[in-house]
Amino acid sequence: MPNRFAWRSLIALSMCATLSSTGLTQGRRNAPVTLPDGPGKEIVQNVCGQCHGLGMVTNDGYSREEWPRIFGTMVDLPKQQADLVADYLATHFPEKPKPQAVLIAGPASISFKEWAVPTKGSRPHDPLATPDGALWYTGQFANKLGRVDTRTGVIKEYPLTTPGSGPHGLVADQDGNIWFTANSKGYIGKLDPKTGHVSEYQLPAGARDPHTPIFDQKGTLWFTVQGANMVGRLDPKTGDVKVVPSPTPRSNPYGMVVSSAGVPFFVEFGANKIASIDPNTMAIHEYALPNEATRPRRIAIDNDDVLWYSDYSRGYLGRFDPKTGETREWASPGGAKSQPYAISFSRGAIWYVESAVKPNALVRFDPKTEKFQTWAIPGGGGVVRNMMPTQEGNLVLAESGLNMVALVEIAK
Repeated sequence: MPNRFAWRSLIALSMCATLSSTGLTQGRRNAPVTLPDGPGKEIVQNVCGQCHGLGMVTNDGYSREEWPRIFGTMVDLPKQQADLVADYLATHFPEKPKPQAVLIAGPASISFKEWAVPTKGSRPHDPLATPDGALWYTGQFANKLGRVDTRTGVIKEYPLTTPGSGPHGLVADQDGNIWFTANSKGYIGKLDPKTGHVSEYQLPAGARDPHTPIFDQKGTLWFTVQGANMVGRLDPKTGDVKVVPSPTPRSNPYGMVVSSAGVPFFVEFGANKIASIDPNTMAIHEYALPNEATRPRRIAIDNDDVLWYSDYSRGYLGRFDPKTGETREWASPGGAKSQPYAISFSRGAIWYVESAVKPNALVRFDPKTEKFQTWAIPGGGGVVRNMMPTQEGNLVLAESGLNMVALVEIAK
């Protein structure tokens, strides 16, 4: 049985990782909060408050049945201790109603494989499918990258060199190296899986919050820098890094893709815009989407270089053709509050996740028939922030809040 200090330390790790892993933004939840009296108050106030604003606790909630499951993904606690905190939070801050997943039948057939990652509280953020059939993930809170052998289920984790790097986005180069954005330390990293060695490429001063990385056809690494409102490129051969500001203030460059012609496109999560960047001059051209309330978060590109975006704020799937400037939108099955997030193109269809419905729903949209099909994610999802297709056309995803990653196998 741990002593009082050790017990508080365990709870600190648990609660800080757990509550942050729900995807809440700390900045808007740091207002002073007075907790109601009751058993467990002291633990929540003195321990959780050391890591973040208590608004992150009070403005969201889980059912009494769900809290132990959430704790279990973060740290192993004696039952009596976990029950005390779960009872307190469930009593005073009960679960708020969330939209239910709307399930729609259709022609596609899929199956899920899910794995809990080894390190408690990792908060796997982005997944990566590599040609060898592996599923990589960023353990953002654990400061590790992980690799799942999807055939055997064996998982290996690789610790990063710089503490608190906050690995975020992932991409692989042609030599099998794994590149990542160090969200919390302002650098781009490269892991050599053979040796475990990590190389770091520091970004210019002020370029905080590197987000999504992607390679173009020439081997240049492009990336968004959300917090600093920038887009950048890195030459792996020379290590040269250059960043440019997004024209619209606070536009928060987010998801990114590259066209067949080698032109990077990205969505601006802080504005109703999609943008392209000239690969030679780095000049940025913005395209305004029709609805001012649109906030595109992730982006996919199909075989015709047509762009598809998840409208997180309005609950829509959007289609934008850069050649014609035409935009079309479809209301997502889960409704206006479903928060479409991760999105990919595979096997002629658009796939995305409604991240606010319970459980998270995997959605398939057929561009030819304009019909939706949906599935509940078995593990719950826990906010699926990103996904991508494998070489075979299947999908990999990260279930952040549940400390899990998944492979979705699509029947041919």
